[in-house]
Amino acid sequence: MTSSIIDSEYFGSTFGMPVIQKIFSDQGRFSTWLRVEAALARAQARLGIIPQGAAVAITDAAKFENLNIEKMTEEYKKVGFPILPLVHEMARFCDAESARWIHWGATTQDIVDTGLVLQMKDALVILESQLDACIDAVTCLAEKHRFTVMAGRTFQQQAAPITFGFKAAIWLDELLRHRERLVGVKQRALVCQFGGAVGTLATLGDKGSDVVRELSIELGLEVPAISWHTSRDGWAEAIFWISMVGATLTKIANEVATLMRTEVDEVREPYESGKGGSSTMPQKRNPVACPIIMAIGNKLRDSVSSQLTAMVQEHERSVSAMPLEWLTIPEAFILLSGSFQHIVPMLEELQVDENQMRKNLSMGGGLLMAEAVMMGIAPIIGRNDAHELVFSAAGRAWDEGITLRDALIKDDRIRQHLNVNEIDELIEPANYIGSAVFMIDSVMKKGRV
Repeated sequence: MTSSIIDSEYFGSTFGMPVIQKIFSDQGRFSTWLRVEAALARAQARLGIIPQGAAVAITDAAKFENLNIEKMTEEYKKVGFPILPLVHEMARFCDAESARWIHWGATTQDIVDTGLVLQMKDALVILESQLDACIDAVTCLAEKHRFTVMAGRTFQQQAAPITFGFKAAIWLDELLRHRERLVGVKQRALVCQFGGAVGTLATLGDKGSDVVRELSIELGLEVPAISWHTSRDGWAEAIFWISMVGATLTKIANEVATLMRTEVDEVREPYESGKGGSSTMPQKRNPVACPIIMAIGNKLRDSVSSQLTAMVQEHERSVSAMPLEWLTIPEAFILLSGSFQHIVPMLEELQVDENQMRKNLSMGGGLLMAEAVMMGIAPIIGRNDAHELVFSAAGRAWDEGITLRDALIKDDRIRQHLNVNEIDELIEPANYIGSAVFMIDSVMKKGRV
């Protein structure tokens, strides 16, 4: 029986990829703990700290199928700390001499932290692949629609023309920055943890730092300069990165959902028969992917607060921070994978209605071209006077219910400076997209580097 929607058989695949859920499952968790214990034994054997035969025996014992999960669970309920039951299970499959070298010089947090780092590392491989797929999808939209003119909107009102490719390129630029950030996140979050009781590795004498180095190399993790039992900024950065990516995906989904509104109808999620149908209104094709992406993005913002709370720790080991991270980190990774799972196919097959975009440009009698007309007259009479003239003409268009073009042509003061052909040139939306295409190309060039 499951109570979390993430683990639900009905809803679970909606909010997270099964492959990521598996990484953070009990099997994935225990398997990484076993990897750390085995790697620790091998590293210590190479340094002559424990017998080579013990390292071989410990490595052979460190298999998930050897674990009696039910027995471990019962012991954990009594002990209250998760690694001791694992050590006892490994010892069952070792000879007595080898068993006494298991977990040598380590503390519970070393194994739990490094295990979670390994889970994060495996999950980031998948998230990075999903990010790349999202970048590819948005790049295609920016390229295909570089000249697809649409209304730019500010404060939810039509403002001036842009292209849909320009809008997509803004998304792309943001996604590219997330990809750049990930390099640093990996360096600071995927760090081996091994410090012993209070972080000094006193049990290993003068070989502690050598063990840390060898263990890090064995696991393919960054080598720490010092134990970080109570320094969680690297993990906080990882969760902040996940939440920022989730916020970007939420912004895109929110934009798509807004542009899907009946009154706008400029883009639509990919449609399949029956998809997005209302339980009561037969005519509806509701957004399906967008609500999930937006909900995940909103939820991910909570994870930042939790992980920042986990940064505030006392002495050399905190009372409550570790369990808080156990709750926060797996959920954040799973949720972001779910968001990507929805947004990538949506963007790959996004329906862009160029005709509707053009039609919407004419709403309000073409008033969104007022700035273009003002800037067309400004070199002749100055910007302030031009603004006053066009402001006056736009007001008459509103009051009389006529188009901006008609209001301009009727205004003798404007006709002193512009003829009809010049007015028509100025009110053509495609002629007023400025440096949009240049900027699109600049962003796409960044993506190709």
